[in-house]
Amino acid sequence: MPYRCRGCGYQSPKWLGRCPRCGAWDSFEDSGAQAPAPGGEPPHPLPEVPPLSGERLTTGLPEVDRVLGGLLPGAVVLLGGEPGVGKSTLLLQLASRLAQRGKVLYVSGEEAVAQVKLRADRLGIAEPNLYLQSEQELLRIVQAIEDLEPAVLVVDSLQTVLARPDGGEIGSLVQVREAAAHLARLAKGLGMVAFLVSHITKGGEFAGPKTVEHLVDATVQLEGVREGDLRLLRCVKNRFGSTSEVAVLQMGPTGLAEVPNPSLFFISGDGPPKPGAAVVPVLEGSRTLLVEVQALVAPGSGYGPPQRRTAGLDLNRTSVLLAVMEKHLGVHVRAMDVYLAVAGGFEVREPGADLGVCAAILGSVRNRPIPAGTVVLGEVGLAGEVRPVRRGPERLAEVAKLGFSRAVAPKGPLPKRLPLDVIQVQTLAQGMEALELA
Repeated sequence: MPYRCRGCGYQSPKWLGRCPRCGAWDSFEDSGAQAPAPGGEPPHPLPEVPPLSGERLTTGLPEVDRVLGGLLPGAVVLLGGEPGVGKSTLLLQLASRLAQRGKVLYVSGEEAVAQVKLRADRLGIAEPNLYLQSEQELLRIVQAIEDLEPAVLVVDSLQTVLARPDGGEIGSLVQVREAAAHLARLAKGLGMVAFLVSHITKGGEFAGPKTVEHLVDATVQLEGVREGDLRLLRCVKNRFGSTSEVAVLQMGPTGLAEVPNPSLFFISGDGPPKPGAAVVPVLEGSRTLLVEVQALVAPGSGYGPPQRRTAGLDLNRTSVLLAVMEKHLGVHVRAMDVYLAVAGGFEVREPGADLGVCAAILGSVRNRPIPAGTVVLGEVGLAGEVRPVRRGPERLAEVAKLGFSRAVAPKGPLPKRLPLDVIQVQTLAQGMEALELA
């Protein structure tokens, strides 16, 4: 295509006054026919390709290593998260630990070095091998890399890097794509680990062109709410490891710290059982976490439709479960307000918590607590059946290790010699009877 938009890179066979993608006026320029660059690497037969050399670097935070699986030389990691969630804090902590084994260059396009130093002082970081640079020009960043020869590079953030003066305004699609491509090539050529920070859109996706996610080796997201101290580091893509792991971190006055026992972090365990609360073993990656689902069912005001509010649970899924309960249990809550929450700010994304949600709602309606030491597990179908969940036996084995004595779960195979009284149910009504809520 001979014409290309300077703002977003859109290509057209003819000149256009206005770009149909980004809406910029008079932004098309003649790209011209380009000859292939000299040199390059020829194709190699598969048996003759040498294996990747070098040991995986550990970040010094076992929870982060659990997610990334270590860092190979030349790996490029894209980190995203909501503003204020702690991306810069986490990367500064990782940079400090990695600087104990080699030079680390931390480039900030949003803060001055004095501002980064202020955060480092708060975190108790004073590594001499950690170098700070406040820069937005890509060529100057590349020059600093060539002069310093760091083992690890951190760029915070990708949207602040100016790849070329004629590529549109800073943060545009072209600027972000070219900056990411250049830094990725440089990292792989030098065997340097690179962390690139990316902004997150309102839809929860990485800002910029989708090409950036294809260029990097791993994409991770730091999730949480600024009002709470819980943070989850979740891997979306990982060429060198698994994408089924999650790190549980806690924000404190000295930065992000690992949660000692994440399996029990989200339940209180204090005092006798309370009506409207159910403990559910949910799966995050390969790890079983126990969460407490809380429900409050109260009489409606009589003005307008009843309230339906959820925190940490899907509202649409909750509405379906309320309809199933009304159909198969005869529980009428259509005129009542229903509030549901997952304690600790955790977000449950899987259907394995369905039976626990129903138990919490019914416990609030009947004002009856679930017996102490009991966990609830199972997916509830539209016909009122309780279905097995993914890795159910492994979850029950973990529950037994954590000191629980009883579980209500779907029918299915159980681990041998399981020190846990498991009541297997096939329907929602059987589950509520086993929980003494019917």
